[in-house]
Amino acid sequence: MPSDLSAFTTLRVGGAATRIVEVTESVVDTIRDVWATDEPWLVLGGGSNVLIADDGFDGTVLRMLTRGIGATDDAGRVRVRVAAGESWDGLVALAVDNGWAGIEGLSGIPGSCGAAPIQNIGAYGQELESSLLGVEFLDFLTEELVYLTAAELELDYRTSTLKRGREGVVVSIDLSLTVSPDGLSEPVLYDQLASALGVPIGTRVPLVDVRATVLALRASKGMVLAADDPDSVSAGSFFTNPIVGENFARTLPEAAPRWPVEPEPVDLVVPLGQEPAVQPERTDFRVKLSAAWLIERAGIGKGFSLPGSRAAISSKHTLAIINSGGATAAEIAELARFVQTRVFSEFGVRLQHEPVFVGLTL
Repeated sequence: MPSDLSAFTTLRVGGAATRIVEVTESVVDTIRDVWATDEPWLVLGGGSNVLIADDGFDGTVLRMLTRGIGATDDAGRVRVRVAAGESWDGLVALAVDNGWAGIEGLSGIPGSCGAAPIQNIGAYGQELESSLLGVEFLDFLTEELVYLTAAELELDYRTSTLKRGREGVVVSIDLSLTVSPDGLSEPVLYDQLASALGVPIGTRVPLVDVRATVLALRASKGMVLAADDPDSVSAGSFFTNPIVGENFARTLPEAAPRWPVEPEPVDLVVPLGQEPAVQPERTDFRVKLSAAWLIERAGIGKGFSLPGSRAAISSKHTLAIINSGGATAAEIAELARFVQTRVFSEFGVRLQHEPVFVGLTL
């Protein structure tokens, strides 16, 4: 087995590991045996959301390759337990084939099911959070297999307590999906998807149509790995959409896209002659910005690259950094730093990278 980790990442970069262990069975015992060595360890699933340094990883890499999907009826819904090593998109395809609604909008997202709750994956109006019940988790501190509910994972926009530092390994995930006898999706709530489907917001459409349309939309942005598409050699969206306070958002150009993350307080109507109740102090509610818009308006267009660098902005989507051929992890990180610096200089917004960095910092 090659020890060069570039073979296992969608960015095709990363040096050698000291040792690679493929976890296919006896999951708990295998992982505990690795932990017993007291050497550094790293979990690697599909390798789609990680940037590994050119120096590699001085320790053991656990490649989660466990397989298995089980489903049980649950009062009009279906409870699905999925092993961490299963392909996420393979799970979505199975759900659509079986008429299970709730994750069809997450079609085409690369990587493994075990990685999905770590960053609370989401796209086209759906997030894992809405379907996730919990995960089986092997805790590094106690070496015990525990069950963490979705609430205990403290899921938020592209993050969770697992991404924020709780150490261990996701062994399996549990989802609750809607049984759809008519084969229709959950209501479509994302403008771009609804437009591509040719339906009004809130419409339910065949699950197969949602999946096909999402896959087409992702492919048009280079977000589906394809041998004939150099723009797909990436980690997907490299930066998350910033979430800022509404007061700060008002300082940005009027054309800057923004979406409230929480509802704005409504005005209180009080009948004449009645004393109004004391209102809670107005807070600076959160607003989501478009990272792609900020990058483009900072002067970084599609296809941009630094002189002599083999890392580039995708020619299809400014949120993606690609390996245009033979790029190093250092070149990718250098381009990411340049994007961050330009956006911060222009707008005062610090973009956060979405991939996990191993042996690198920005």
